[in-house]
Formats: sequence, structure tokens, C-alpha cells
Amino acid sequence: MTSDMTARMLRLLSLLQTRREWSGSDLAERLDVTVRTVRRDIDRLRELGYPVDSARGHAGGYRLASGTDLPPLLLDDDEAVAVAVALRTAAGGLAGIEETALRALAKLEQVLPRRLRGRVTALQESVAGITWESRGPRADPALLATLAVACRDHEILGFDYTTRQGTASPRRAEPCHLVASGDLWYLLAHDTDRDDWRLFRLDRISRPVPTGRRVPPRPVPGDDPAAFVAARLSAAPTRHRAVATVHAPADHVRARTRGLATRLRPVDDATCRVDVSDDSLPRIARTLAGLDTDYTLDADPAVLAHLRAAAHRTLRATGGPQEG
Repeated sequence: MTSDMTARMLRLLSLLQTRREWSGSDLAERLDVTVRTVRRDIDRLRELGYPVDSARGHAGGYRLASGTDLPPLLLDDDEAVAVAVALRTAAGGLAGIEETALRALAKLEQVLPRRLRGRVTALQESVAGITWESRGPRADPALLATLAVACRDHEILGFDYTTRQGTASPRRAEPCHLVASGDLWYLLAHDTDRDDWRLFRLDRISRPVPTGRRVPPRPVPGDDPAAFVAARLSAAPTRHRAVATVHAPADHVRARTRGLATRLRPVDDATCRVDVSDDSLPRIARTLAGLDTDYTLDADPAVLAHLRAAAHRTLRATGGPQEG
């Protein structure tokens, strides 16, 4: 092959891995070649072992399918299994994995032969690790992969969703982005029944069912999915209210806190206000302890009682003076 042909075929392979199906004309336009050249290059990929399916007719197209053998991705079977298990484990552990890792998992599992999928599942179910601290609900790696593919393909998805009140209902939405926040993953999607943007916690999603219906990409308000999700989370109602007026510049506090960017407002050059309201009293206490500077607190009685009890326990443990 000439260098130009090799580069073109690598580009073609990359395109096939980024979307479930491509029409011949779309591929020709992306590669700046004729449809006939695309057909020849598809045949060359098949000769190299890549399982490319095709369908004729107006709605036909090309897609990279799973085959009887792993395509030559410069990975042997053991390496492919190791990569798939590592990606699944990282995704399920909510360790801050980025969307690029989810896309890699979706690409690999799309072409992984069935015999290797069984080995991956067996390893995933058999291996256990010691967790020294609870990191909250964990996401199902298979669910993450399903949602990542739906986001990539702009495919409407049906699923069951359990609200914070414990009620479950069927939902239908256009998945757009997966966003991690602390110990939780959220699906940012446009709810087709409610005609509005919604956040769905992954640990509350069950029974996802792809519908096969694809829609044009929908731009997220503000063009920043992470900022949009952060703003929605900060505006969500909480069980306990707590607002701290911190005697330090906003930039100083922002650099020492995690996940509070949208809840932090400057008051002046030397003071800022931080909304640490939350459903969890221990989490409010931990956030306030992390401020590392003086502050005054406006909070619900339950928050104040919890903080006083925690302070008394600390004094008893350190042998400090006790109130009568």
C-alpha cells in the first residue's frame, strides 16, 4: 500500500469505530474520495481481518461488527481481556474516569469476540478488592458502556428511573453526556416526554433499552456539559441548609475546596459566601472542616446540633475542656 492509502484506511477505520453505522456517501465525503474508493477500502479492511458489515439500499451503510476473531488492533487475546477488565473496573469504581475511557471501552467491547467476552465477565465476577473507604454508589460498567454508546450515536434510550423519593417510572430520553461529580455519575439527557433537560443518577437507572431511533445532536445550553450539570446540582433542593460566610478571598477558598465552584460567591476582596447545604449532615461537617479558615455559619438547627456534637466528641477524645 502507498502511504496515502494506508493513512486513508486508518482514517476509515477510525471513523467506523466512532459511530455505529455510516453511509458510503458520508464516508466518501469525510475521506474526500469517491464512493467506489470507499468500497475498495472496505474490502481491504475485510482482507486484513476487520469485520465490516454492509447493507444495500437507500438506508444501507457500513458498520464495524464483532467477529469470530479479534481484529488486528495490536493486542493479543490476553492483552485485550486485560484492557477490557481494567476499563470496566475503573468505570465501575467511579475513580474519576474520563469520557475518553468510556469511549475506549465502547469501541473495544463492540469488536470483542464472544469467547473473550466470557473471559472478561468471568474475571470481573471473580476478582475482588479491599475497599478502605466507602465511595458511595457504584455504577454498573455495562450500564456505563451502554449509555456511552447511546451518547455517541445520539440514540434515544428507554429506561426505568427511581427518583429520590423512591418512586420508579419509565423514561425516554436523548442521552448527551456522562458527567462525574464526586462519587456519582450523572447522565445529562433531553427528556423526550417532558421536552426538557434532565439529570439522571446512574445508580438509579435500570433496564436501559436502545430504541434504534437516532436524532441530530442537541447542543447543551451554554455548550459546557460539566458546567450545566454543576449548576443544576447546586440549584437542587437539599434536606439541610448551611451557608458559610468565609473570611478569605473566593479564589483562596475555591483552590481548597472540591465541587463547590457554583456554590461559591465573592462578597468582597477578603470575604466570600459558600453554600454547603446537603442531604448529609456528615458531608456538611467535612466540607466545613476543609475550608481551613475562619467563617460564620447560617444553618438549620439540625446542622448546628450535629456540628456541636462532633466538636464535643473531638474535645473528649483530645482531653480538652468540656462544657457543664
